[in-house]
Amino acid sequence: MKIAVLGSGGWGTALALVLLENGHDVTLWSYAEQESALLKESGENPLLKGVPLPQELKLTADLACVKGCGAVVLATPSFAVRTTARAAAGLLEPGAVLVSVSKGIEKDTSLTLTEAIEQEVGESHPIVALSGPSHAEEVGRRVPTVVVSASKDRSAAEQVQDLFMNERFRVYATDDVVGVELGAALKNVIALCAGISDGMGYGDNTKAALMTRGLTEIARLGVAMGGRRETFAGLSGVGDLIVTCTSMHSRNRRCGILIGKGTPAEQAVKEIGAVVEGYYAAATARTLAQKVGVEMPITEAAYQVLYHGKDPRRVIVDLMTRERKHELEDSWV
Repeated sequence: MKIAVLGSGGWGTALALVLLENGHDVTLWSYAEQESALLKESGENPLLKGVPLPQELKLTADLACVKGCGAVVLATPSFAVRTTARAAAGLLEPGAVLVSVSKGIEKDTSLTLTEAIEQEVGESHPIVALSGPSHAEEVGRRVPTVVVSASKDRSAAEQVQDLFMNERFRVYATDDVVGVELGAALKNVIALCAGISDGMGYGDNTKAALMTRGLTEIARLGVAMGGRRETFAGLSGVGDLIVTCTSMHSRNRRCGILIGKGTPAEQAVKEIGAVVEGYYAAATARTLAQKVGVEMPITEAAYQVLYHGKDPRRVIVDLMTRERKHELEDSWV
């Protein structure tokens, strides 16, 4: 199949290599001509050092590359997903499948990314969210990876399985798009918190608590918004949370470590040198929690640290001394 991958960051490039390996005709699109030229000249993506780009991979900065494609993968940062979908909309083939692989929630609208895409391209194109525990650095090096394909359209979800699956990249399918997208976006907030904990010198106990209770509040919000609780125990929930909170590949965790060591949040985001999705997701998640009336104390704490400069050590004390609770919310009911 002819496929365009829109976004030549590390993740877009890694997925383009998976698709190329599976025998597809793949074009990797860059937003800027200079970026595309750099990939052509160097033969590799600087975000995936040591991973050569095969000559068969087409490189371009011309969005017309989506013409004639049976599938288009949107791999830009979350803030650029809508504008990219809007620019490509009039060039898409009828019925082309759109695959959203970015992780985030749209800042101004609080929409999931597939919802933003649908607003721009209409309902004539099946839209699939592909997500899960998947560092681009490892996918690029052919490390075995398992993700999930989510769509309201079963045939589209299964088509994406077929496009991407091979002996080192396995894909499951689900219809819980809301759960998959929220898990993917909100785990970045908890990864920032885990990094802050590491930066302050706290141990495994603290990180385990943040991850476990963080997953609880992610699921609480997800269910309130129509997702299924069991999704958050799956690849796009606990799976993605584990990989993002524990790895130095994670920009969110690395940013959190800087904050935990005393770097102001805005400066830490700049020092990472790439998009830190959890910084933006903290504000959006807080808005969503207030909108649907669910309690998310860790997310609220993250928001206060990131946007109001609250001392992380004070925040930890506040979280630890909250009124006592039952772990299972329906205990003894």
